[in-house]
Amino acid sequence: MWKLFQRYRALDPETRELFHRALALLPMIAFSLRLRGFKKTREALQRKPSPDSPQETAKEKAAEKVQKTCRMVKGAAHYGIVRPSCLEESLALWHLLQRQNIPARLRIGVHKLPNKYEAHAWVEYESSALNQAEGEHRHYAAFDRGFSDLPGEES
Repeated sequence: MWKLFQRYRALDPETRELFHRALALLPMIAFSLRLRGFKKTREALQRKPSPDSPQETAKEKAAEKVQKTCRMVKGAAHYGIVRPSCLEESLALWHLLQRQNIPARLRIGVHKLPNKYEAHAWVEYESSALNQAEGEHRHYAAFDRGFSDLPGEES
């Protein structure tokens, strides 16, 4: 327990803030999905970029922010009060990346087994899946239209 506390204290303030946001978001998303459903939850998390907000800065800085955000969401999922599904974790990651003006996409795919279908959600940034083991999403047929697109927009 002491080592965990030391690791937490070693985080810079920006990273701690990401961790706190993820800790709060995960249970709220889980509750919202059960109460309101996917569409309304996604719409509540959707952030429309304002014309005066700076777009993505340098690729190296964006890549660093993406990596840091992924780690904090994964940590919040592991140490938080809920054990989120891939959809809940992906929605939280997608939302936090949007808040940093990083153009990530929420993706959902399906996989047919002999007696049932399985679904999986992940977040993509520059055509790479972020919040999962390498290649796991390739077992799922992703829907053509991204679930992070605004209503009425095409991918």
